[in-house]
Amino acid sequence: MRIDKFINSVNITKRRAIAQDMLQSGVIFLNNISVKQSKDVKIGDIISIKYLNGEIENFKILEIPKFKNTPKSEQAKYITKL
Repeated sequence: MRIDKFINSVNITKRRAIAQDMLQSGVIFLNNISVKQSKDVKIGDIISIKYLNGEIENFKILEIPKFKNTPKSEQAKYITKL
């Protein structure tokens, strides 16, 4: 699954366009490497998001969702915060 679709599917961002903008501006990293929105993710990858205030959030991928827009209550099944 593409990283922009994954980020949107597990509700890290509300819209896929926001995830695409964040990837283009270089604030989202996959395994500590800045990537394009078409990069595929796999189980075990680490997604890092660097915010304007300097805070960094890290997420480990546990499972790839089969459906778009999984409920927020099921988010823990797909990612874990590090």
